[in-house]
Amino acid sequence: MTAYALGNLRPTADVHEDVVVYIERIQDTLDPFGGRFLVHGAPRRAVPEGSWPEALVVIGFPSFADARAWYDSPAYQELIPLRSRHMDGDILLVEGVPEGYHPSMTARALRTARSAE
Repeated sequence: MTAYALGNLRPTADVHEDVVVYIERIQDTLDPFGGRFLVHGAPRRAVPEGSWPEALVVIGFPSFADARAWYDSPAYQELIPLRSRHMDGDILLVEGVPEGYHPSMTARALRTARSAE
């Protein structure tokens, strides 16, 4: 099942050279795990509810195991300080929904749980 690495990053106005190096090198860490950028900073976006001043990054992986292996890999661990020393943010690894998923399945499970109370 597809998985995603989500980054909610708060870049500064002055981009540090380390961040540029991080961006130059990150794809080489993704390739062995089938990772690819789906969203990188989202230069064009709409925020119909709330606010979102941060930069969004979404990277897709073939599986959650691939996403976890990428994040834990020595190659990526070496890059993390290049970003994290100069840019605050939150990183999240999540598993996607299975093929054929419909939100009514979740609603049904919630309704069943509520009726069991």
